[in-house]
Amino acid sequence: MALAIALVLLGSLIHIAHGGSDTVWVTCGSTIKLAHSSSNARLHSHEVAYSRGSQQQSVTAFPESDNGQSYWIVHGAVDAPCAPGQPIKKQQLIRLQHSITRKWLHSHGFYSPISGNQEVSAFGSDTQTDGGDVWSVEWDTKSKHWKQDAKIRLKHKDTGMLMSSNANHRFGQPIHGHQEVCGINSRGKDTEWFAAEGVYLPRSDRKAKDSKAAKDEL
Repeated sequence: MALAIALVLLGSLIHIAHGGSDTVWVTCGSTIKLAHSSSNARLHSHEVAYSRGSQQQSVTAFPESDNGQSYWIVHGAVDAPCAPGQPIKKQQLIRLQHSITRKWLHSHGFYSPISGNQEVSAFGSDTQTDGGDVWSVEWDTKSKHWKQDAKIRLKHKDTGMLMSSNANHRFGQPIHGHQEVCGINSRGKDTEWFAAEGVYLPRSDRKAKDSKAAKDEL
């Protein structure tokens, strides 16, 4: 009986999402790709710095969905941490950490290199983070928690700008074809994103219910 319960629980520990009909929730500790709604490009970073502006590590939207440099880990803010598996609430403050370079999705008062809007970069490390790394997750539906595939906006806490991308704003070499990611002050299709592929930790507030249900079925 104990082995059967363990197998049931183990199967629910991690949800690897590539689309499907079941509801998948974005939770703290999950490693996700964030897709730009209108262009379907993935939020991306790499060890290529901007040549001007802050000269920090660049953040782009990459047209291909299967690139490993497009994964981001969901964290809470430093002063509002969240436990692994905690579902993300509407307007919750979060940080997104690039899984490869360990830098944080960041913004500040520099101009973006193509459109001249607000620059979005990757900054810091596992031990270095600041207020420029904090974003509020917003959406228009009545859902209390962030669902995979649901359209959301990321609003920068320090400046109030919304993270945006546009397929007409593309870089040349050395990151040819990548779209600029920047911050703008108005809503629109360019500011809509959704959680796509990833490894989603199951909701921690439902583990106790799942455990009880597994026991009751045996």
